[in-house]
Amino acid sequence: MMDVDKALERPSLIEIAEAIEKQAGVEGVSIVVTEIDLETVGMEITVEGENMNYDSLVTAIEKTGAVVHSLDQVLAGKRMITPT
Repeated sequence: MMDVDKALERPSLIEIAEAIEKQAGVEGVSIVVTEIDLETVGMEITVEGENMNYDSLVTAIEKTGAVVHSLDQVLAGKRMITPT
């Protein structure tokens, strides 16, 4: 899960999702708005898939005009662990 901010007006959530979805290995994208203030929208982006390249994901997001603040959660392995 990535913590991402964007300007209130642009890019749209659809534009961000489309940019992520185009990256190799991506099978699904979820964007949840977590905060809205006068100028920015904060969101959590979850990306699922195999053999994804984190740097490519960040580049795709940043090319839309959004900013990745942090990578907050990673799940890996043959068995997924549900965080508590």
